[in-house]
Amino acid sequence: MGVKLYGLPMSTCTARAMICLEEKQVNYEFLHVDLFTAQHKQPTFLSKNPFGQIPALEDDDLTIFESRVISAYIAEKYKDNNTTDLSRQGDLKEATLVKVWMEVESQRYDPVIRPITYQYFVAPLSGKASDQTIIDQNLEKLGKVLDVYEEKLSVTKYLAGDYYTLADLHHFPCTHYFMKTPYASLINSRPRVKAWWDDISSRPAFKKVAENMKYGKN
Repeated sequence: MGVKLYGLPMSTCTARAMICLEEKQVNYEFLHVDLFTAQHKQPTFLSKNPFGQIPALEDDDLTIFESRVISAYIAEKYKDNNTTDLSRQGDLKEATLVKVWMEVESQRYDPVIRPITYQYFVAPLSGKASDQTIIDQNLEKLGKVLDVYEEKLSVTKYLAGDYYTLADLHHFPCTHYFMKTPYASLINSRPRVKAWWDDISSRPAFKKVAENMKYGKN
């Protein structure tokens, strides 16, 4: 059967899984799930993810969902294939720091950047007006998170250390869209954060996946 990824290229969660597959140079089959016709709510897809959300991954007899779990699984399974070590499992301290910053991304960064990109890109596509109040509130919160990042990146090149890992990779999809909004100065005005973003967004895996990450305005 091999590896199969079910999702939508413009989806941030799908992109997160795709980037990891590309970084680890895994041969996989991509199967398009049409959210606009509610394909993700049909029995065939619900058998892969009972919550009806993308992405989902099949690897022979294993089926998993949740993009961060998928990326962690791929990083660990293919840790010895002469590509970048994304999880640092060979060193307990390094692996723990990767997990710390993966948690920061999912619990601190994503909850404040996602509403901004949703209001700017997704709401208009569904016929709704962007809510500037929500955008402004989350811009303030995001600024505080980025202040912490600016300080951390004064000590290490990447978030978990001087090596690129899942902790950095997980930031890409939402940040990619954010940088196409009028609020990109929030990152560009912080020299270390900007240097970090310029670095990780220049990776070939990111560029390949980003080609298909497009909403109406961008």
